[in-house]
Amino acid sequence: MERIEHRAAFGGWQDVYQHRSAVLGCEMKVAVYLPPQAATQTLPVLYWLSGLTCTEQNFITKAGAQRYAAEHGVILVAPDTSPRGDDVADAEGYDLGKGAGFYLNATEQPWAAHYRMYDYIVDELPALVEAHLPASGARSISGHSMGGHGALVIALKSPGRYRSVSAFSPIVAPTRVPWGQKAFTAYLGEDRSAWAAWDASELVATAEEKLPLLVDQGGGDEFLDTQLQPQWLQAACTAAGHPLQLRLQPGYDHSYYFISTFIGDHIAHHAKALHA
Repeated sequence: MERIEHRAAFGGWQDVYQHRSAVLGCEMKVAVYLPPQAATQTLPVLYWLSGLTCTEQNFITKAGAQRYAAEHGVILVAPDTSPRGDDVADAEGYDLGKGAGFYLNATEQPWAAHYRMYDYIVDELPALVEAHLPASGARSISGHSMGGHGALVIALKSPGRYRSVSAFSPIVAPTRVPWGQKAFTAYLGEDRSAWAAWDASELVATAEEKLPLLVDQGGGDEFLDTQLQPQWLQAACTAAGHPLQLRLQPGYDHSYYFISTFIGDHIAHHAKALHA
């Protein structure tokens, strides 16, 4: 991995790395915050997955997470949201193609050649992080919107790999809402039976590990009723006996103003599990 940005922050370093991804077949960027404790010891890692249209930059410049990561001694890793490059398939609009990888493994052309974000996040990226940085094998995962969907799905599909999971404004039932239906039709095909494997509200019923789910949702979110619909996850968790803490935060919207308000809670939640 080649470091291309290096900035001091809260006693540590906010870096950005670039590397060639064998899984995605392209160059990828990933933001890494190393808290001051990383100078003398290996630390656990919180992976952050961003939402539609985002890159590795949105979280590190808007969430205000570094101060809490420094306080709790946690490395933050925030990758880009999709493969990039001139030979990577794309589409018009913001909700399909580049910036909209949906953290799944595409099976349909032209997407299948590069859009394998699930494999990248679960396997390739942690292997790189743990090989090149002072990172231990203790991992947690979180994200926002499309990235909240990704965090929940990845944790549910990867028992034993993460110590905790949380999400802000996640797309909890992509098979039921326009964002998910558009992406899943393109990436996975018309057969809806294949979609359930990438839907958190479906996966909780058969999850091998009942890792508690922490979800913050803004009550004033402009996408709440049309795209997010947390009631589907709540109903599925109740039926499966899967622990869920769903916090509806009155007045908050879908933006990073919301995330920055509650990111300290989430990092403390993950730090407790990561340092246990």
